[in-house]
Amino acid sequence: MEELWLQALIWFTLALVSSFISFRLAISAALIELIVGIVAGNTIHPEVTPWVNFLASFGAVILTFLAGAELESEVIKAYWKESLVLGFISFFAPFLGGWVVSQFLLGWDLRQAQLAGVALSTTSVAVVYAVMIESGLNERPLGKLILAACFVTDLGTVIALGLLFAEIGFYFWLFAAVTAVVLFILPPITKRYFALVKNHPSEPEVKFIFVILCALAFLAVKGGSEAVLPAYLVGAVLANLFLENRELVKRLRAATIALLTPFYFLKAGSLVDLKAVLGSLGVLVVLFLAKTISKFLGLYPAGMLFKFTPRINIYNTLLMSTGLTFGTISALYGLRNGIIDKTQYSLLVVVIILTAIIPTLIAQSFFYPRKEDLDRFEKKTEHRG
Repeated sequence: MEELWLQALIWFTLALVSSFISFRLAISAALIELIVGIVAGNTIHPEVTPWVNFLASFGAVILTFLAGAELESEVIKAYWKESLVLGFISFFAPFLGGWVVSQFLLGWDLRQAQLAGVALSTTSVAVVYAVMIESGLNERPLGKLILAACFVTDLGTVIALGLLFAEIGFYFWLFAAVTAVVLFILPPITKRYFALVKNHPSEPEVKFIFVILCALAFLAVKGGSEAVLPAYLVGAVLANLFLENRELVKRLRAATIALLTPFYFLKAGSLVDLKAVLGSLGVLVVLFLAKTISKFLGLYPAGMLFKFTPRINIYNTLLMSTGLTFGTISALYGLRNGIIDKTQYSLLVVVIILTAIIPTLIAQSFFYPRKEDLDRFEKKTEHRG
């Protein structure tokens, strides 16, 4: 038992150090947790135990659910064109760029190159949402638009992974059917349930959400998909209801960020073996540029088409160049199924983590939208409303 408490002490100390550094430097806690995780994973090597794995996985699920819950229907209606176009381009540009570069420049075979394209195509909802929360943009139309576009991107990633590699069988179709039914009936049921329990101190609303998410997560994994996909969909269909229960969202968010998400980001960083990529730094740079440049070449012209201000356009392009959750999931899928080897896996994961850090730091430090940019952007919502 003392070993368990020692492990908990190490992980929570890393979380506390990350939080303090984030506070002092005014940088997103999620990014600092990733960096601290990388340092710890290559120095003190904290043990990734089953309970750490569970808390990290559950943290990703709840954070993704909360991101989905920010997708208010009014904002989606106002910016559905931008969400679909930006999300579509954000997936296809790096998917094709990563595929072509991996196969024809790096010499990977077809399936390895396709897997690289899928892993590099993502936009990290978890990282973007964490940044939105800390900057306050989750409350504004721009932040909600970015999250909506991220959803479209990652949906494309999951579909591509399934079509190209997954063996679709009975349990996959069972998961799809059950999820479709749940998404249809959940809003009215949840509304009646919340009215019945009425913010009881035992938090029955939170536990209800946990039950739904765990049930769908089980079916998703059983069907060869990933637990975070139904979580995001559930959050999206309940977004308007959560808009009416802001205090519930704050309580759930506080618990998630304090207890769960540090394990997710710290663990993601700790799994990086820097020694494995020292001899392939050139490949690392090529893959990083393949993702970020293809994202920029696709997204920036689209932002100009929608008449974003230059600052907002660059900010949006940088944030949508991030990757983490679905990227690492895709890379791990490839490793487990023998599509890529350990060196290719390490390179992809390091690139994915770098895209979670570098574009976000640049965006937050140099291109965070000014008040006049946000005001100009929000006038479009009023005009369309």
